[in-house]
Amino acid sequence: MNISSAQFKCSSQRLSQMPDDREEFAFIGRSNVGKSSLINMLCDRPGLAKVSSQPGKTRLVNHFLINGSWYLVDLPGYGYARVAKTQREEFARLIHDYVTKSRRLHFLFVLVDARLDPQRIDLEFIRMLGMEGVPFGIVFTKGDKLSSDQLASKVARYRRVLLQEWEELPPIFLTSSEKRRGRNEILSFIEECLKEC
Repeated sequence: MNISSAQFKCSSQRLSQMPDDREEFAFIGRSNVGKSSLINMLCDRPGLAKVSSQPGKTRLVNHFLINGSWYLVDLPGYGYARVAKTQREEFARLIHDYVTKSRRLHFLFVLVDARLDPQRIDLEFIRMLGMEGVPFGIVFTKGDKLSSDQLASKVARYRRVLLQEWEELPPIFLTSSEKRRGRNEILSFIEECLKEC
């Protein structure tokens, strides 16, 4: 897929404010997992999604219109502890409402840091997606920070942990925003999904 245009559409703080006119592919992960960098790399638009060294920068659901035909959705990071408890609860409710109730969400990309062992908060979120029947895949970010053998080992461990609960594994993508790794795989996957719509 060639992305010829990517433009910011809107920011929303509740489901009722969000557009409901095109298929949506959303990106989510723990705070500071590299979500904004990945989105900018996929769209080939530096600065499209705001990148920050401060975790928890994305606090609304941001819709970007891609090629005038589908939305890329940037969701707030989950599990960010350095905000008030009430604000964390608002984030959690906003995320849960979107992923379970959005009529246009076609697929959710869950980002995990390739350098880390499976984190409980990620596994709990993935478990919730399974219980709610939300179609999703796992995107390993920051793959350039590991050797090929280290990355393969981390992914294999993640697969083993998931297979303790899942009969079938979701799609898995290996990425590096710095080296643009995984861009074609993710965009080709989205393109195939759109053909089925």
